[in-house]
Amino acid sequence: MTPDEFRVVVEKIRPFTNYIYLHVLGEPLLHPRLNEILDIAESTGLNINITTNGGLLERKKDMLLRHSIRQINISLHDAEENITPDKWEEYLQSVLDFSTIAAQNSYVSLRLWNTTNSSSAEFNKLCLDKISSTFNLTTELLNEKTNGNGVKLAEHIFLQRAPRFEWPDENGQQTQTKKTCYALRDHIAILADGQVVPCCLDADANMKLGNIFTEELSDILQTERATNMKKGFEQRKVVEPICATCGFIID
Repeated sequence: MTPDEFRVVVEKIRPFTNYIYLHVLGEPLLHPRLNEILDIAESTGLNINITTNGGLLERKKDMLLRHSIRQINISLHDAEENITPDKWEEYLQSVLDFSTIAAQNSYVSLRLWNTTNSSSAEFNKLCLDKISSTFNLTTELLNEKTNGNGVKLAEHIFLQRAPRFEWPDENGQQTQTKKTCYALRDHIAILADGQVVPCCLDADANMKLGNIFTEELSDILQTERATNMKKGFEQRKVVEPICATCGFIID
């Protein structure tokens, strides 16, 4: 998405929200014009949240710290799958160093969303040991079950632990037929080509509701598909077949 296209998006969503999250499966720090994107979001007074795998934080640190970013979510669990074990400690140190600096002006949420994966035991232990020594906290505290923001590590820094969930898959097994969801209730997602979808997990636009570049958001949110989905979730009913394959569940 170009900065000019992003400006159109911001202008159209501004009457509906005070928040914008820069992520939908992709890595926002890879965007070649992210600095301009952040400038535009800041100019409209939006609260900016970014979700990143953290691999580029050291390289993008100066640019990020120049901007007013409300919250930075760092998906620690991504490193286990995408970098070799001999690089894990270096990665974690980079993330923790950045978090300490960024927390002076932003909230930082460290996400370890793989607690049900037995194969993640080694990586998780390294994470918890590193976090424990950095913030002078016991690993027992870090292992406590919490809701919401998670365990507070320091001022403005939190650790969120959660089970891994299955992403929606149009070819997946439809087992989640009775549940509610945040989709259309408190967020939507807008993809790079302008497609509006009901949630941040629909990166492939399986549930297209409209296009922000050619339609008004108010009209998109009032389409039959959108209203049926929202009403269904209010009644804990899954309307769209692909939603029944999604492992994300609200307790």
